[in-house]
Amino acid sequence: MKIAVTYENGQIFQHFGHTEQFKIYTVENGTIVSSEVIGAGGSGHGALAGLLSEQNVTVLICGGIGGGAQMALASAGIQLFGGVSGSCDEAVGALLANKLNFNPGVRCDHHEHEHGEGGHSCGEHGCGSHNCGNHDCGK
Repeated sequence: MKIAVTYENGQIFQHFGHTEQFKIYTVENGTIVSSEVIGAGGSGHGALAGLLSEQNVTVLICGGIGGGAQMALASAGIQLFGGVSGSCDEAVGALLANKLNFNPGVRCDHHEHEHGEGGHSCGEHGCGSHNCGNHDCGK
């Protein structure tokens, strides 16, 4: 199994569509056997999903992620664990131990309308009632 994490300086990068790097972990029998950091190529969410698919990634851990990216990942057969922050290595360890704290309803869409100080919309959740990755939505 291969697990990808949006990556910046050892931490989970908080906007999938703007990530510049992924850390990809190869897991065998529930143990990490190798990891590497790869460049994302500076493309949008559709191309990022394609890149992960080409790397044979089956799981993605990330912070905020929009609906279009979620659909692209689902189409590529990649399982999503969004709304995660902190250390990449610790998040993968928690996932393997079935203890990862994630948000199955995460959706941060920066392409709809602007409001509040954040200058973006947080999808269907309504801003101010949750946290999208590591930034607060309109509070």
